[in-house]
Amino acid sequence: MGDVSSGGSSSGDGSGRIGRGFALDSVHLKILEVLRVRGRISVAALAQQVGISRAGAYTRFEALCEEGVIGGFSARIDSAQVGLDVCALVFVTVRQDMWKQFRATLEAMPEVEYCAVTTGQHDAMIQVRVPSVAAVHRLVTERLANVPAVRATETVFILDEVFRRPYVLPSDVAATEPPPAAPPGPPRTSRYGMTRFIRASDGRAGMER
Repeated sequence: MGDVSSGGSSSGDGSGRIGRGFALDSVHLKILEVLRVRGRISVAALAQQVGISRAGAYTRFEALCEEGVIGGFSARIDSAQVGLDVCALVFVTVRQDMWKQFRATLEAMPEVEYCAVTTGQHDAMIQVRVPSVAAVHRLVTERLANVPAVRATETVFILDEVFRRPYVLPSDVAATEPPPAAPPGPPRTSRYGMTRFIRASDGRAGMER
């Protein structure tokens, strides 16, 4: 088999196989870490990087796809190099009884790269990529403004896209979490010979109780 995205059947060792109580473990997460950087890596190379057998790597990869953890593979492009130099966020206030129409309208707009329902002042945020500022203006004032489901819009232009991760993993989030606080205990003391020393602050607190 070539790269991991080519599909196929497996006769692997069963680790992570669908139908055997699939559970995401550290090996699955390591596979996702590798695929985040090298989405077209071969199964043999993937197995070597993760430290498991080739059959095990393929079986686990298949399980990730079958369970929907991996939703698919696609190419990442430089939008500016294909003529889409302008990126903008459009915040939309939606008439609450017309959400279905709003969703259907957005799905028919190929410029819309991303849409999310949000909390706060607006109801949704859409990200669009177009060739020019004028194209954003036409989209907002001539198309969105004429959609009955849309009550109001607010547009923000993206000046610079600093970076974009393909996805975030639990290990990324865990690395930013502070260590758990130590449970409270008795005042810290030290012994030198037969003498017991207590910090002044701890001793003072004891006298005030």
